[in-house]
Amino acid sequence: MRSRPSGPAPPGARTAVASDVRGGGAPHSGFRSLDAARPQRPRRRAPGRSSAMAVSGPGTPPTPAPLRTCSDHSRPPPSPLSRPSMGRWSPTPPRTPKPTLTFAPLAPSTGQLVEQLRKDGNELFKCGDYEGALTAYTQALDLGATPQDQAVLHRNRAACHLKLEDYSQAEAEASKAIDKDGGDVKALYRRSQALEKLGRLDQAALDLQRCVSLEPKNRVFQEALRSIGGQIQEKVRYMSSTDAKVEQMFQILLDPQEKGTEKKQKASQNLVVLAREEAGAEKIFRSNGVPLLQRLLDTGETDLMLAALRTLVGICSEHQSRTVATLSVLGTRRVVSVLGVENQAVSLAACHLLQVMFDALKEGVKKGFRGKEGAIIVDPARELKVLISNLLELLTEAGVSGQGRDHALSLLIKVVPRKSLKDPDNSLTLWVIDQGLKKILAVGGSVQEPPGELSVTANSRMSASILLSKLFDDLKCDAERENFHRLCENYIRSWFEDHGLAGKLRAIQTVSCLLQGPCDAGNRALELSGVMESVIALCASEREEEQLVAVEALIHAAGKAKRASFITANCVSLLKDLYKRSDKDSIRIRALVGLCKLGSAGGTDFSMKQFAEGSTLKLAKQCRKWLCNDQIDAGTRRWAVEGLAYLTFDADVKEEFVEDKAALKALFQLSQSEERAVLFAVASALVNCTNSYDYEEPDPKMVELAKYAKQHVPEQHPKDKPSFVRARVKKLLAAGVVSAMTCMVKTESPVMTNSCRELLSRVFLALVEEAEDRGTVVAQGGGKALLPLALEGTDVGQTKAAQALAKLTITSNPEMTFPGERVYEVVRPLVSLLHLNCSGLQNFEALMALTNLAGISERLRQKILKEKAVPMIEGYMFEDHELIRRAATECMCNLAMSKEVQDLFEAEGNDRLKLLVLYSGEDDELLRRAAAGGLAMLTSMRPSLCSRIPQVVSASPLGRVEAGTAPAWHWRVGVPPVARCSRDCSLQTTHWLEILQALLLSPNQELQHRGAVVALNMVEASRETAATLMESEVLEILSVLAKGAEGPVSRAAVACLGKAVEYGLIKPNQDGE
Repeated sequence: MRSRPSGPAPPGARTAVASDVRGGGAPHSGFRSLDAARPQRPRRRAPGRSSAMAVSGPGTPPTPAPLRTCSDHSRPPPSPLSRPSMGRWSPTPPRTPKPTLTFAPLAPSTGQLVEQLRKDGNELFKCGDYEGALTAYTQALDLGATPQDQAVLHRNRAACHLKLEDYSQAEAEASKAIDKDGGDVKALYRRSQALEKLGRLDQAALDLQRCVSLEPKNRVFQEALRSIGGQIQEKVRYMSSTDAKVEQMFQILLDPQEKGTEKKQKASQNLVVLAREEAGAEKIFRSNGVPLLQRLLDTGETDLMLAALRTLVGICSEHQSRTVATLSVLGTRRVVSVLGVENQAVSLAACHLLQVMFDALKEGVKKGFRGKEGAIIVDPARELKVLISNLLELLTEAGVSGQGRDHALSLLIKVVPRKSLKDPDNSLTLWVIDQGLKKILAVGGSVQEPPGELSVTANSRMSASILLSKLFDDLKCDAERENFHRLCENYIRSWFEDHGLAGKLRAIQTVSCLLQGPCDAGNRALELSGVMESVIALCASEREEEQLVAVEALIHAAGKAKRASFITANCVSLLKDLYKRSDKDSIRIRALVGLCKLGSAGGTDFSMKQFAEGSTLKLAKQCRKWLCNDQIDAGTRRWAVEGLAYLTFDADVKEEFVEDKAALKALFQLSQSEERAVLFAVASALVNCTNSYDYEEPDPKMVELAKYAKQHVPEQHPKDKPSFVRARVKKLLAAGVVSAMTCMVKTESPVMTNSCRELLSRVFLALVEEAEDRGTVVAQGGGKALLPLALEGTDVGQTKAAQALAKLTITSNPEMTFPGERVYEVVRPLVSLLHLNCSGLQNFEALMALTNLAGISERLRQKILKEKAVPMIEGYMFEDHELIRRAATECMCNLAMSKEVQDLFEAEGNDRLKLLVLYSGEDDELLRRAAAGGLAMLTSMRPSLCSRIPQVVSASPLGRVEAGTAPAWHWRVGVPPVARCSRDCSLQTTHWLEILQALLLSPNQELQHRGAVVALNMVEASRETAATLMESEVLEILSVLAKGAEGPVSRAAVACLGKAVEYGLIKPNQDGE
């Protein structure tokens, strides 16, 4: 059950006050065309702005009022006697009067603009909009401020970066301020704070000493210096105590007499643990540890090599200078060569070390390092290219293990392409294409025969395809893509024309690799002269190796509808002949997959069938039979899953597949095997079975129009209706699909691409659609698996996973669904669903989930605030859709327990409190309960707000705040959330009293309790507010409530009356009541 907003325990119903809240308007009618239970994308009203609400944002300097012209001045013109002339004074005015001059308005000076922007930035900073404040300060700097103003602006930017936890930038900005003004004590203090967070305690202490010398009586500086001094002493003690330990551990590890002893094993473990701490890693590095670790690597003993590699990981982790020094000592070639050893554990550890080194070097290239590190590092970009060059050389080097090549490809996939297409620099990708494309194609085109070929695993060619695809996608223009095509075609042509039959096999295998990766390049290569003819000819070969290569190329070539129709017309008989006559299962199953792919060319369109009725079911039955055959190797059974991935577009196949428990069990077991190439096919089959692909119901009018025009109209299979889909989902859950998918998510392989992650996210969302199924998903580890899917992958995949997380958070206890620290990782995906590009249903579910999280602990509330969710939640409090508006108000009610949110309500010049008061008089009882609960909580924690409640009015149309009308501040990026009322709001009415009376008279006990608590808080806040209440009908209502049954309402009413007696506003009756 979703938790309700926590507060001083009030709820209730509604009296006829709603029309008064809106100044005589009718109650809100609800959803327009939206389903009341499932809100879709809400329609926002156009954000109107009155002139009284115009606020200059940090992006635009404020425009001052124009200066008056001379003719506007009211003072009399000067006497003619006072005007000087060129010669002598004239006693009389001239006969012809001079025309009145009119001056144009003067533009604000640069100094005025800088000052105004600085003030705007300060206001944004106070409101918690640190990025907006940064923008304002940056604009002020760009205007050419004076050196003194520049110092102030730079130190203000440093404060923003400190709040945003970007300590490197904070230190840089504070240094710029100090360069402008060496005595700027604030800049010195802020730089010391940044240096402390960066771990550079000695430099932080120097800055604090300067602060104390400039302001000796400042206790803040004295305390900070004392704290830094204690940290430095503790670090010195720790370093001195570890000196002897490090030396002793290396002596034990390098002593030949200690070979294989328990003492040696313990020393290696201690060394790895020590390197995980920054101080320990620094000590090992400074104690000549890298050459000693090189000696451990040279021993060739697995345990010592693992200890050395894991220790090097700690030394290089997030430290650019130590990484460069380590590569200089060990040699880049030596480090990369460890990747190619036969021992799988050592190869994996070397892969991890290289990944850490890449991360450290790329971070250095991206933002650089200041101070001592900058003096050590020569050129991290050069070191980065040297590492990548060695990895490319490793791909085609003889004697390298298959898993070593896989690890090299995996590192290149992670390191080379841009993380975001917004980054304009793809020079690294272009360099890799020029230097290493042929080497990558060599791995992708490798065949098992003849002997002497590269050693590869079952996943190597798929990894090469993924790397090629990512490189191609990273290209920015047609010229770069044309160069990629040219290099690929030249490589394929060289093998196809000059190396006989073996060369043709390698060329066709390379084409298959491209078809699985950058398919555009593969299709162009397939059109080269003689390639397609050779594929068809080799399908009839008597050698199994040649048939395998040709049939796989034929399967991959059938991916495009254009080519699928060509192959259907020319190659179906060939595939059928191979399937029926071949005595080798490896050939038959591939031929069957080719038929499956061609048979599913119509997708989910029921009206487009390539084969005769019943043929698809027969193909699916044979695929399931091979899938369940344990005697066939995993690499061959993978093709059966590929066939099912295509055939499950047919709803009849889906129904039979989910009924076959043995086939489902075999599918899930294969997904957890070492055959990683099967993952995408498994995910595709599950997406088809759950109908979690995107599908839009066609407009009936457009369908009729298409039929009239004799156009093809897609038809949905009758067994793809929601009732059938729900039944299939339950069968998959019973078969253990969640456990299998959880294992798939954990897979560390290049095959687990972002597209594959998106498919898994879609399936998870379909599995949690029904509330009664969510407990099963949580019990099988689905909540844990969804977190990485929501944080990494395609935008669509992350959104789907985040929505599934929201559904789980709404209906289950978040602390049990996401135990430990995982519950804090849920916040960011949920906040991402509040953006305007998400649907109304996603907004609503995110608000509901955040409401539950905000009611758990202060730490979670702080996490929500840190993710900058409050402005978005406030915006949704103005939505037309009543469910979204209510959910946002409930969420804000729970967040009101945090000091930062209370500060927002207490800030001068905003209407947040007014909105809660007005919502407390709405028709929607649940909305009233949430708003009244927030009001009760805020007035309890901030008594100063009680005096502002009587200022809530709605007499004027301009002063009225209606549901569905967002104030202009919500739509201005960078403007603090402060809605200023128009001048008509100064008219005082007693409307707030009517809302409070309605709460007290509500038949709902929860609403009544909330109203009583608000009244009590107002009475206790000040005698003036209490007098206002006692002079109204509230006194009579409280008297009746005080005589009611014992409970929280009566106790609050009694406390109100008692406080009024104490003020002397009322007197008790003769009987003491």
